[in-house]
Amino acid sequence: MGIIIISGTFVLVVLGFGNPLYWLAAVALLYVYVQSGRGSSSSTSSPGSTPGPGTAPTSYKAYRARRDLQAKWERRYERERSK
Repeated sequence: MGIIIISGTFVLVVLGFGNPLYWLAAVALLYVYVQSGRGSSSSTSSPGSTPGPGTAPTSYKAYRARRDLQAKWERRYERERSK
């Protein structure tokens, strides 16, 4: 799929020398490809697993699991700090 998108973008860029609207089409094609690529990369993980730091949870259950884990570590930190 990536090869098709890249070659299509290349063709649109080459055609863009005659008509600049093709350049806009190439940019739009790359934008849609990048956006759909981000969405599909997170769907490869199992739905119940917690995402890595800096990524949004995919479901409310995953969000709660991450929030509870964070609260556990914060309580542990407070206990160790207060000793």
